[in-house]
Amino acid sequence: MVAVAILAAGRGTRMKSDLPKVLHQLGGRTLVQRVLESCVRLQPSRRLVIVGYGADLVRDSFQQTDTQPTLEFVEQTEQLGTGHAIQQLLPYLKDFTGDLLVLNGDVPLLRPDTLEQLIKIHKENGNGATLLAAHFPNPTGYGRVFCDSHNLVNQIVEDRDCTDAQRQNHRINAGVYCFNWPQLAKILPDLKADNDQQEYYLTDTVNYLDQVMAVDVEDYREILGINSRKDLANSYKVLQDWVKTNYMAAGVTIIDPDSVTIDDTVQLEPDVIIEPQTHLRGNTIIQTGSRIGPGSLIENSQIGKNVTVQFSVVSDSVVADGTRIGPYAHLRGHAKVGEQCRVGNFVELKNTEVGNRTNVAHLSYIGDAQLGNNVNIGAGTITANYDGVKKHRTTIGDRTKTGSNSVLVAPLTLGNDVTVAAGSTITDDVPDDSLVIARERQVIKPGWRLESPE
Repeated sequence: MVAVAILAAGRGTRMKSDLPKVLHQLGGRTLVQRVLESCVRLQPSRRLVIVGYGADLVRDSFQQTDTQPTLEFVEQTEQLGTGHAIQQLLPYLKDFTGDLLVLNGDVPLLRPDTLEQLIKIHKENGNGATLLAAHFPNPTGYGRVFCDSHNLVNQIVEDRDCTDAQRQNHRINAGVYCFNWPQLAKILPDLKADNDQQEYYLTDTVNYLDQVMAVDVEDYREILGINSRKDLANSYKVLQDWVKTNYMAAGVTIIDPDSVTIDDTVQLEPDVIIEPQTHLRGNTIIQTGSRIGPGSLIENSQIGKNVTVQFSVVSDSVVADGTRIGPYAHLRGHAKVGEQCRVGNFVELKNTEVGNRTNVAHLSYIGDAQLGNNVNIGAGTITANYDGVKKHRTTIGDRTKTGSNSVLVAPLTLGNDVTVAAGSTITDDVPDDSLVIARERQVIKPGWRLESPE
């Protein structure tokens, strides 16, 4: 039985922000949300978030799910160190007899495999505590871990309290622990703040627990903490390196990885090609054979097989197999485009469903509309969907064609096999098999010209 406690009480003054540090985003999710998600596979029996600065904002940032235990928020009114933070759990876990996993809300790159290994070693060895350590290239600022040949911890010394000789040790404390909670609960009230910062260090507990062991993380970048905007950017680089390396190993072509960003929530199938200057965000799925970019943004959208998207933005939308998007198209507001369509230059689709083999080739705005199959929308066609108060829908039947510079004033229905003459403004419904012309008759006056001013 494992309980998880996440330290999320600090302000993070070096972030230079009124927003609590743990609510800054990394790859589309807050730092603390990433930490919480790393624990899902552990199936913890309790999930506690220790809050302080901006406590209400941190609480409000979470959305409860039915598959996980309800989050419990524990208030740390004064930030007096990690030991003090864990002391606040004593009344909440007074009857708890399992293990406590302690994580930091500003260490967002920990992998579930690492946490599972930490807990496995902790249980197999019957440790009082097991901590995560890493051999760090530049350990300045991190507490040092001193172990014997069996990885049993002799001492942890904070960087500011280290001697010059102790600072030569590059094995650092990641600040991630698995404790036998009953053992820890006995000694927590006796922690002292006898150090340079006058804080209660959780690391001091190793001096009083039965058998404390260190587990070295395979990739030290997992334990990178975030204290500044530069740290945030560096962690994003690490995350991007992992994501893109994994996708390329799985059969995705990324032509210029340094110019591309891909959220780790995105799903890419083999034989997808990602062109330079392309950015994939949120819950996006791109199926095999599709070519995205160059210069495109896809966000929270589903892209089918063998789709091309060039220099375009697709948000919260669905594009079916074999369709071509762009260049310079914008799909948003739950647009849905069928198979073998063309959505071309300077076209915007908003909250619109487009049937199969339908073309909206250039210079059009189609909003709040439903288009059938084999429709052709002429250049410059727009749906006038807003009357100043409400949005209205336009419905266009199969095989209907609009001429250039047509205006369709919603609410409006065009039947099947309708042809709209170029330059028409259509305000009334049109039945099937019709030609509709709604424009002034052309008038020519020969020999007429403006008189030149004297």
